[in-house]
Amino acid sequence: MDVIDGGFSAPVFDAQTVFRAVMDAMARPGTVQQIAELAHPPAPLSATAGAVAMTLCDHDTPLWLDAGLQVSAAKSWLGFHTGAPLAATPADAHFALVTNPANLISLENFAQGTQEYPDRSTTLILQVESLTEGTQLRLEGPGIETSASIAPTSLPRHFVEQWKQNGARFPRGVDLILAAPDAVACLPRTTRIKTTEA
Repeated sequence: MDVIDGGFSAPVFDAQTVFRAVMDAMARPGTVQQIAELAHPPAPLSATAGAVAMTLCDHDTPLWLDAGLQVSAAKSWLGFHTGAPLAATPADAHFALVTNPANLISLENFAQGTQEYPDRSTTLILQVESLTEGTQLRLEGPGIETSASIAPTSLPRHFVEQWKQNGARFPRGVDLILAAPDAVACLPRTTRIKTTEA
C-alpha cells in the first residue's frame, strides 16, 4: 500500500501549485516559496521533496537516488508516482534526489551539460531540515536585485567552494532545489554565494 498511497489528491492542481513555487524560487534565488503538505511519501523522503519529484520527474527523466533512498520504500513509491527510470550513474541523471546532503558526492560527478546544450545537466533536489537555521549565505546574481540571503541546513561538505567551481563551469553546471519541510528555495548555477564570514 505504501507504494500507491501518498500521492497528490488533486494531481493536476497540486502539480501546478508545486511547479509554480519551484519556478518562482528558481527565477528569484534566495526567496522562500511555501508549499503545503501535498504528498505523503514513505521515509526518508519528505513531503516537500516528494511533491517536487512528482511534479518534475517523468518517464523521460532519469532519476538518481542517494544511498538512503536506494534501500527504502520511497524508491518504489517514486517509481510508481513518477514513472522515472533510475539513472545508472549520477552523470546520467536529469534529476537527483538527496535525503542526506551532508554525505553527498561532489557536484562535479553529476551531468554538467555541454557548451551547446547546457540544459542537459542534473537538477539536484536536496532535502534540507531548514532554510533559516544553517550558516548564512549571501546570494548575488541574476534574479536578485542587490543581494539575498539564505541559511539552509544541512548542505554538502565544502559547499561554498564546490558552488564556486560549479559557477566557473558556466554555462555548464548543476542547479539546486532546496526542499525544506514546508517550502522550497532554489540556487540556479548563475547564483554566486558568499558566506557572511567572508
